[in-house]
Amino acid sequence: MSDTAETYGERSMSDQHDSYEDLTECGLNEELEQQLVETQRECTFMWTNKAGEAFGVIMSYLPDEGVFWLTAAERRARIAAIRRYPRASMCITSTGTDMGGGKTITYKGDCTVHTSRDVKDWFYPRFARWIRPNDEVAATTFQTFLDSPDRVIIEFRPDYKLGFDSALMWARSPEAATPKPQT
Repeated sequence: MSDTAETYGERSMSDQHDSYEDLTECGLNEELEQQLVETQRECTFMWTNKAGEAFGVIMSYLPDEGVFWLTAAERRARIAAIRRYPRASMCITSTGTDMGGGKTITYKGDCTVHTSRDVKDWFYPRFARWIRPNDEVAATTFQTFLDSPDRVIIEFRPDYKLGFDSALMWARSPEAATPKPQT
């Protein structure tokens, strides 16, 4: 077994698989999913527009007990779209984090758009400190700017998820994997 194969585990999956056609065994485990959700701060949020086409943007999110909370101005097209058809999806990737690349989790679920003061009063302080965790002045300023009259809060409740861990895929073909640095 090559050094690269050893990096990705003792047994080589290449004996069992000869392609990447079936990646069902390459899902992200619960521990890595939780780490990814808690490490990353941005996702690709996707919805269906009025023409019936898929569309998405990068948005910051706040995770809370299996629910994801996001915010946007009421005038954004995504708000009208999810009011019209409340199904959406979001994808979180490990790219840009200390986890490295190659780990993703995609959720699909239902959205509720909130405008109440109670939800805003709960959300804005938590969201601001989640996005600006090490700078109270920045978090307070961010919170102040968020709290504008026409801003809404999106509650996204996933009911399906699909994860992927590329390390498991590369274990099938260790010779094709990029070697990890020796420590």
